[in-house]
Amino acid sequence: MRVAGIMSGTSLDGIDVAIVDIRGRKLKVEAFSSTPYPRRIREAILGVSNTTCHSGTIARLHFLLAELYAEAVTKLCDPQTLDLVGCHGQTIFHEGRPRPMEGRKIASTLQIGDGSVLAERLGVPVVSDFRPRDIAAGGQGAPLVPFLDYLLFRHARLGRVALNIGGIANITAIPAGATPEQVFAFDTGPGNMVMDALAYHASDGRLNYDRDGKLAARGQVLPALLDRWLKAPFFRQPPPKSAGREQYGVEFVEPLLRWVQVHDLIATATAFTAASIAQSIERFVRPKMEVQELIAAGGGVHNPVLMAHLAGYLPGVKMRTVDEFGVSSDAKEAVAFAVLAAETWRKRPSNVPSATGARRSVILGKISY
Repeated sequence: MRVAGIMSGTSLDGIDVAIVDIRGRKLKVEAFSSTPYPRRIREAILGVSNTTCHSGTIARLHFLLAELYAEAVTKLCDPQTLDLVGCHGQTIFHEGRPRPMEGRKIASTLQIGDGSVLAERLGVPVVSDFRPRDIAAGGQGAPLVPFLDYLLFRHARLGRVALNIGGIANITAIPAGATPEQVFAFDTGPGNMVMDALAYHASDGRLNYDRDGKLAARGQVLPALLDRWLKAPFFRQPPPKSAGREQYGVEFVEPLLRWVQVHDLIATATAFTAASIAQSIERFVRPKMEVQELIAAGGGVHNPVLMAHLAGYLPGVKMRTVDEFGVSSDAKEAVAFAVLAAETWRKRPSNVPSATGARRSVILGKISY
């Protein structure tokens, strides 16, 4: 089965497309591309993400993003060579834990990028909107990538943690010889999101991220600020748990923009991401399993300052990247949604209840023919 996986994450880097040949439980990544969002599109998405806006703007973006996704797929391959497309969509709101509303407690999530438009443009069935079914089953709708992590990284003798550093950072803990029921996963906190916003500010909009950690390298970590950030209640909350722009978006970053020492802020935000990942492993993973290896993916692996902090916080843990397993660090999440789409097409559940907190395994997503 030849499946295109489409991912556009909370970091708002752009549209990742992976073409994956899936045969049973074996997969081969045949092609990958990443198409940056135009600046105006990125700003438009930010303008509807966890903020007050007009519903018409959301509706228009919902259809526009599907057009952009279709163009990104068509640039990479002939859609007629595909059997299926899996599209995560663009998250503009995610609240995995129930909140009071009209006398009820409601958890919710919203990804935009319409599957029907995408199916019409490509002429291929599309699986989209993966997260709501897990939430309906009592889960947090995240993380969903642990299904792929288990397929790729389970080892008979080694305890491994798979780490993805996108806009938000998340980990999948896979004990040695684990069954699927023994895998657990959760969001650890910010990935690149805070760093990206500060880099954008520091460069007057010229940079969407801190390329090669150069801005962080010009600053000094502010210990008191780092310590204050790490004391937030989220980090003491046991998994399953998920995070998003609601915690680390505008409301978190905006007060920081008044600071003069912007490079010190970026340095501290970089250490914050690494420290919160390491703290999560020490607090919630090590009590349950030995951790011999950490296998990293996502845009954060290209930041040497971030990765150096992480290695320093986790002495004795072997640092690896997903590239060593035949999947590009940048492509992993797009590959994951290709795999999840294939499972849905075959009418097989693909959430991991021990990761999301769902009551049971469920078939994810909606199919547009």
